[in-house]
Amino acid sequence: MLDIDGLSLTPADRDLLRQPAVGGLILFSRNYDSPEQINDLVAEIRALRSPPLIIAVDHEGGRVQRFREGFSAIPPMRCIGREFNRDAAAGEHLARQAGWLIGSELRAVGVDLCFAPCVDLDWGVSEIIGDRAFHPKPEAVGDLAAAFSRGLRSAGMVAIAKHFPGHGAVVADSHLKLPVDRREYGDLLDDMRPYDKLIRNDLIAGVMTSHVVYQAIDDMPASFSAYWMQQELRSRLGFDGAIFCDDLSMKATTEYGSMVVRARRALDAGCDMVLICNDSPAARKTVASLRDYSNPLSLVRLARLHGTGHALRESLLASDEWRAATAELQHWTEPPELKLDA
Repeated sequence: MLDIDGLSLTPADRDLLRQPAVGGLILFSRNYDSPEQINDLVAEIRALRSPPLIIAVDHEGGRVQRFREGFSAIPPMRCIGREFNRDAAAGEHLARQAGWLIGSELRAVGVDLCFAPCVDLDWGVSEIIGDRAFHPKPEAVGDLAAAFSRGLRSAGMVAIAKHFPGHGAVVADSHLKLPVDRREYGDLLDDMRPYDKLIRNDLIAGVMTSHVVYQAIDDMPASFSAYWMQQELRSRLGFDGAIFCDDLSMKATTEYGSMVVRARRALDAGCDMVLICNDSPAARKTVASLRDYSNPLSLVRLARLHGTGHALRESLLASDEWRAATAELQHWTEPPELKLDA
């Protein structure tokens, strides 16, 4: 899964995205100007191939929402966790509304996939996770992520849980350096409990691995670890969906070889699709090196990720369901009213 630089495709983009090793494209804020523009860009991407590429975006809400103007503001998931603390049923309802609203607005412009929910536990130490996490307790995260995933599904979009087996207990940001989690295996089980709930209830079609080394278990980051993908995720948890490797351009992975070597490591360990973003030369080299790579089982898993249904944006914005969801979530995205004593 690759990225592009601009608001429309260049001839070089079209050539690269038609290569057999490319299976998807992830969109960023730099690719977005308006709902009309992104709809046209998605249509242009979709027309390149048959079957079409998977078109994805990081659109969790809060700090991680690539499309802003013209899309509903989604609160950080921690806000939903706070509502859950006040009233569990209300929190789950709000999580479902957030999932539905994200999925509905993205499907209305043709995007297939949102890399959400983030099911990392809020251990209170992570620089990069922070308020992206629903809650510190695994049971609450499982319940809220399940509701969020059901909301996505009702909008025609599958859920992708991240960052397996858990990114919330390390301070370092894997975009900048390699985090090391020194906890014992038994201490990591809580981090994996939300995945267990989501998998047992058939609520996720994909999982994204973390660029974190869990030192007591394996000396490789989870994204390059057959142990975490095959023994834990596939065997113990019984997951049969698609496994994504987080962006291989992140600095946490640089000590593990060239981009070509890193991509091979991830695929050999059990990933079905690797992301390479913000490094066009390395992306081109990797695509060329994987020209003859094929994993039929991965193709089946990835084929399940395309979005279904495609409501007209005008019809969506006129619907009672959209109005109700935006009204409920607006409370959590507006700054509180400042009242001063006379």
